[in-house]
Amino acid sequence: MNIRPSQPSDLPALMTIFREAQRTIATLGIDQWQNGYPSEAVINNDIACGHSYVVQQEEAILGTFVLVDSEPTYDRIYEGQWSADRYLAIHRVAVKVSSRGTGVADAMIRYASQQAQNRNCEALRVDTHRGNLPMRRMLEKHGFRHCGVIFLTDGSHRIAYEKRV
Repeated sequence: MNIRPSQPSDLPALMTIFREAQRTIATLGIDQWQNGYPSEAVINNDIACGHSYVVQQEEAILGTFVLVDSEPTYDRIYEGQWSADRYLAIHRVAVKVSSRGTGVADAMIRYASQQAQNRNCEALRVDTHRGNLPMRRMLEKHGFRHCGVIFLTDGSHRIAYEKRV
């Protein structure tokens, strides 16, 4: 598996993966990533800013994720605390349905951890919906620990995780 920055030409494949993820999340009965989020405009912006990455095997895009240097909604955490000051945040993690369980998430976390170390960060941070048990299990499997609760700009709460690198 190879990880590289996303390109504008990847948009159709990325949107297919996000639509699959939206359907999966909907079957969990939660509202995360519903109502068209993430939209093409959001993904195009991620690509333009250099934050979006793809996991690729041969020519096939198997998954995608975003890495950012900071996340304003992480400035305040409730019911717990962060353990690090310098971090990279992981967002919009999605794996093609047919590639789940094949090590795509492992590759993403390894890559993100290496990027955090390269940027002199102490940790990776990520958040997810309380009901997104598959994502929560994946994070815990990869050494992320539950740190508390954060609130998105729309007031929705998310479970906050952190992994020291």
